[in-house]
Amino acid sequence: MVFNTGAALLDAIVLAAVSHEPEGTYGYKITQDVRKVLEVSESTLYPVLRRLQKDDLLEVFDMEYGGRNRRYYKVTPQGEAQLRLYISEWISYSSKISKIFAEVTR
Repeated sequence: MVFNTGAALLDAIVLAAVSHEPEGTYGYKITQDVRKVLEVSESTLYPVLRRLQKDDLLEVFDMEYGGRNRRYYKVTPQGEAQLRLYISEWISYSSKISKIFAEVTR
């Protein structure tokens, strides 16, 4: 992709990916879900997950899976509110960009 992805957009995409699993989801699955829309490395994603946790937008818990502990992430109520704000802002922003691009292609 030729456009840079800012921190807020990456946060929004990660929150959206995690929100698809109401009971929580784990880091590798989040990475795979995010990669469906944006090329991102695990080394980029895990600091985002830690920041969202620090900001109380995600809660983190460990569960056993295959004899090992797996770290799971779940969107908090505060994270849900932030995601709704991100969605609202994205709809407005992308609409304006699409409008100006449409004017060029006429």
